[in-house]
Amino acid sequence: MTIRDLKTNVDASPSLAPAVRNATATGSAIDLRGFDAASVIVHFGAYTDGTHTPSLEASTDGVSYAAVAAGDMAGSFAAVASGAGANTVQQVGYIGTGRYLRPKLTVAGATTGAATAIAVLRGRGARQGV
Repeated sequence: MTIRDLKTNVDASPSLAPAVRNATATGSAIDLRGFDAASVIVHFGAYTDGTHTPSLEASTDGVSYAAVAAGDMAGSFAAVASGAGANTVQQVGYIGTGRYLRPKLTVAGATTGAATAIAVLRGRGARQGV
């Protein structure tokens, strides 16, 4: 079996920097121009309290964003509302037509919160080695 390099075929773009969150946070927009595939990775670290629900918004112009429909995602996100969700990773593929993606983490009932980070992986780029 030959192992192939994935680094030159995927570009990881941080959208929501690692931090402990006790309030809703919206990640920075990621431009998908020049790429034919995208996946969103949500990493949960230590959990203390609250419900932390990841979601995804898309835009064609980078100004007006709307929630991504379930049909435009391969997989789905799950809310984390207990310690069972600590130190887990969720991944969803984006199969919609929006040029820009913007992850969002909706937090409810948190005092201390949970550590989270969200990144967008862009793949199948027009140029290899991006």
